[in-house]
Amino acid sequence: MTDPDPGPYAGPPPTRPPQHWPAVQPAPYPQAWHPQQAWHPQQGWHPQQGWHPQQGWHPQQGWSPQQAWYPPPPGWHPSPPPPQVRWAPPPGTPPHEVPRPFLLAMRSRDWAWWRPLLGILLFGGVYLVLNVLAAVIGLLGFFVAGADPSHLPDLAVQDLTDPRVLLFVNATLIVAIPCVWLAWAVAHGMAIGWSSSVLARLRRRLFLPFALRALATLGVAILLTLVLGLATGNDVVSGPVRSFGWLLLVVVLTTPLQSAAEEYVFRGYLSQAIAAWVRRPAVGAVAAALLTAALFSVAHGPPDVATFLDRFAVGLAASAVVWLTGGLEAAIVLHAVNNVVVFVLAGALGNGEAGSDSTGGIGLVPLTLTVLGLAAYVLLVARSRAQVKVETTTAATAWSGVVPAAG
Repeated sequence: MTDPDPGPYAGPPPTRPPQHWPAVQPAPYPQAWHPQQAWHPQQGWHPQQGWHPQQGWHPQQGWSPQQAWYPPPPGWHPSPPPPQVRWAPPPGTPPHEVPRPFLLAMRSRDWAWWRPLLGILLFGGVYLVLNVLAAVIGLLGFFVAGADPSHLPDLAVQDLTDPRVLLFVNATLIVAIPCVWLAWAVAHGMAIGWSSSVLARLRRRLFLPFALRALATLGVAILLTLVLGLATGNDVVSGPVRSFGWLLLVVVLTTPLQSAAEEYVFRGYLSQAIAAWVRRPAVGAVAAALLTAALFSVAHGPPDVATFLDRFAVGLAASAVVWLTGGLEAAIVLHAVNNVVVFVLAGALGNGEAGSDSTGGIGLVPLTLTVLGLAAYVLLVARSRAQVKVETTTAATAWSGVVPAAG
């Protein structure tokens, strides 16, 4: 049942003129809605936070669709924070976050324990290949020169006063230098100069002052050993060996490089790898010195204990001056002076007699003189560090590498 039609309006006249209320279209969902801008029944209402059903709406409040609150569309979630981007350091930035000594040069910004292991394996494989190539090239060169096959050098005996043997031995050792450089570049991704010093290069200005000190200490010890050997009749002078001129040329041109190669391997890469694996720097330096000195002595095939200790002392002295000077220069000079003096004296005296590298070993007196000469050299190097201005740590720049991405 419905009410009857009330008919036309018969009440009092209206007190205000009629007004036109335009229809308002709802605004689309905002594109950057955030939960803190949404309306919640338990939160107080603020005009900037949108419309509240309990407040009612009145046109005089200045409402607009942009201020109203709308529920978020399905599947919407707040925008994630800006991503973090890791940038590589600019070119020329030192690879170390803090200053490092030479033995810890591998502890760079992207250090990993497996890098030295990879470098050692890479060095061993490439060095073996290059040694085989050097041997093949040497034999081919001998035959191409038209030499009599019956006069091939006796490499098994290794008479180092034979210039052909010395050249062959030095060549097989010199190829170790590019092998070390390859290990640094591939396994560590660092400049090859870090194999030389804390300045990432070989400091040639140090060669002359350290060479003079080596000649005044170890060189004198070798000469005293020779004099004592001649006085006691242990050494016999038979005159210069055959091809002494060629021997002298080979010694001067290749023996310093051969000495440098052995230092790059033992006091360089191997010492740096061992020290980098040890947490405490002092313990790592001592461990590296002892292990590499033992390996260095064994690699020379000592015939007796005295000769082993002689080579071991040379290795310890070389490690000491590397630690004192922040690079290989002083060790290379020490090694080169020893070898050059020994080979020149051996060729000049004849019969391979030079006391230090004789296959018959050395006695207690030569060993004592060698140790005293090495100790004197280390002492002179330590006292002259300020005079020759050696650098002992690497340059460093702190670099986090993390910056917010551009919005």
